[in-house]
Amino acid sequence: MKVQSMTRRHFLKACGAAGAALATHPISAGRAQAKAKKPNILFIMSDDHCSQAIGAYGSRLAGLNPTPTIDRLAAEGMLFENAFCTNSICTPSRACIMTGQYSQTNGVLTLDERLPPEKHYLAIEMKKVGYQTAMIGKWHLKTEPAHFDYYKVLPGQGKYFNPDFREKGKGDWPRNIVQHDGHSTDVITDLALEWFNRRDMARPFFMMLHYKAPHDMFEHAERYADYLEDEEIPEPDSLYDQPHFGSVATRGKNGSLAHKIGASVSKRHPVRNYGKDFRVDPNLPDREYTHRAYQIYLKKYLRCIKGIDDNLARLFEYLRTAGLIDNTIILYTGDQGFMLGEHDYIDKRWMYEESMRMPLLIRYPKMIEPGSRTNLLVNNTDFAPTMLELAGAQPRRYMQGRSFAPALRGKRPENWRKATYYRYWMHLTHLDVPAHFGIRTVRYKLIFYYGRALPKYRGRKSMSWLADSFAVEPTPPGWEFYNLKQDPQELVNQYRNPEYRNVIADLKRELLKVRTELNETDEQFPDFQSVIDRHWAD
Repeated sequence: MKVQSMTRRHFLKACGAAGAALATHPISAGRAQAKAKKPNILFIMSDDHCSQAIGAYGSRLAGLNPTPTIDRLAAEGMLFENAFCTNSICTPSRACIMTGQYSQTNGVLTLDERLPPEKHYLAIEMKKVGYQTAMIGKWHLKTEPAHFDYYKVLPGQGKYFNPDFREKGKGDWPRNIVQHDGHSTDVITDLALEWFNRRDMARPFFMMLHYKAPHDMFEHAERYADYLEDEEIPEPDSLYDQPHFGSVATRGKNGSLAHKIGASVSKRHPVRNYGKDFRVDPNLPDREYTHRAYQIYLKKYLRCIKGIDDNLARLFEYLRTAGLIDNTIILYTGDQGFMLGEHDYIDKRWMYEESMRMPLLIRYPKMIEPGSRTNLLVNNTDFAPTMLELAGAQPRRYMQGRSFAPALRGKRPENWRKATYYRYWMHLTHLDVPAHFGIRTVRYKLIFYYGRALPKYRGRKSMSWLADSFAVEPTPPGWEFYNLKQDPQELVNQYRNPEYRNVIADLKRELLKVRTELNETDEQFPDFQSVIDRHWAD
């Protein structure tokens, strides 16, 4: 029976049967391993699952109860309020996680670069300290994940239905293709359960389990077709009206570039907007058009997330039945955030909160106080050092991130960063977001849009999904500054407010310092540096 044709009732029944069957063999071994010194580590990552679509984060969507299983991780573990990516796009974010390094250091600035096998540091180091390693699901780093003991990964982005995988031991990469029937979320969970059942029970495991969902264009299993059908999905305030948001860099002078920069829910962007993608009647009045597009968008997205949450329920039930769950550190995250209509934007890439923030929930009852939260500023370069410390490895100096393991024990790490750095390089490619960098503290955010393309993109057309919009040309440089304590939705750009002159000056000094320390300066891109120098004091 193909999984995508299953009803929700049959799916849940099958989950229980599968969990019981798979758990039969490893119960005694699992319970014996629970007494071992080294914990298992299960790193779960979904593609584009943002924090505002997780109930535990208390967003406008929490009342819909979209993620009861993931919320339980927060109730039984720790929720990170300030976890951020350093480059909000799939391949660079995954490279930062795998290497513990920022984009310029690991060499993956955009979707086009490959992370060479010798830089698959997290897998390499886990094996050195005795872990059996597995990578299942979306890989998206182009080169073979050969340093894992086992892998079964989607080719590139992969398909939602009846996905192909490249599997270790099934031939030479990249021709080692095997096929599966079903929805990718169900299949990826099945593959994880199968691996758990045949692994070496005498060794601790490190698994990276990566779901394709809920990546655009949001193809959910058929059993979720009616989920939320009769619900009115709450809308963000900034979807319709935000007169003080943005800058000349993101809106143009007097709004002249508003129709060109940033793909939209509404008609604002004529080439890539969800009303057009979802075939909403273009003759509808603007507000009704936007409302209908938003409702379709969120329901499709949340149906994909419901599939993940249900699959995690059966995964965690397997770990409980097998006696593994309390000796397994479970981490759940997304590879970046996602814009769910905030500022009338879709997708990610931006340094705005919804795009930059990663959900991060960690459960390990031997160390973490249930229901705890932290506002520690962490980013995705910290994930590898943290997991390696938890695995008993020594710090690796080539990693730029730091372990936040002390925070899991309720202690603030010494000399922790005051700000986290961000940079997006893919100027105007795909969804028309200008190149920018910036810094975020617990309270403030400073963004500089330098608006220039990398040499390899110059002369191309901007790719707004499947259609060209306009040439990859420079856009106006500009600054944005937000007081996140007073304005958490980033509705008012306060960069020109004299009240913040000293705060902004301090942030610029910190930004210069961090860029130098992290190898994120622009000596190799003199035209970028020229723009930065000319507009630094604007």
